[in-house]
Amino acid sequence: MIEVNNETDAVIDEVEFAELARYVLREMHVADGAELAIMFIDEPAIEQLHVQWMDLPGPTDVMSFPMDELRPGTAEEPTPAGLLGDIVVCPTVAAAQAAKAGHSAEEEMLLLTTHGILHLLGYDHAEPEEEKEMFALQRQLLLTFLAQRA
Repeated sequence: MIEVNNETDAVIDEVEFAELARYVLREMHVADGAELAIMFIDEPAIEQLHVQWMDLPGPTDVMSFPMDELRPGTAEEPTPAGLLGDIVVCPTVAAAQAAKAGHSAEEEMLLLTTHGILHLLGYDHAEPEEEKEMFALQRQLLLTFLAQRA
């Protein structure tokens, strides 16, 4: 079950984000029924989480809170359904990053959501090799999702 909640004034297509999450989980071979919550929150709320959980000042773009520590499965052996966790995205921070990157805020938030899901599945980018793998995977997943929509 994928739940999308927008607690901001930003216009969010909640169905699109749920479809993206379903696509990414299917591609990562996570069984149907895995539970995921995606929340869009404002800068003060994400800043509070950023300080509380990461001990870092200021607002950030996305944070992930894993629950059952599910990992990607395979086509033959999908990951069993469970409680994947929560992702929080800040639309105003995403919009600022999108403007610098030269694409839409919606595209940035789709990228951040994909990034957050990969974190929930155990991917990280602390080391250069990890970053290379994770960023290539998130790019491939997002591009194939967008291509299928077009």
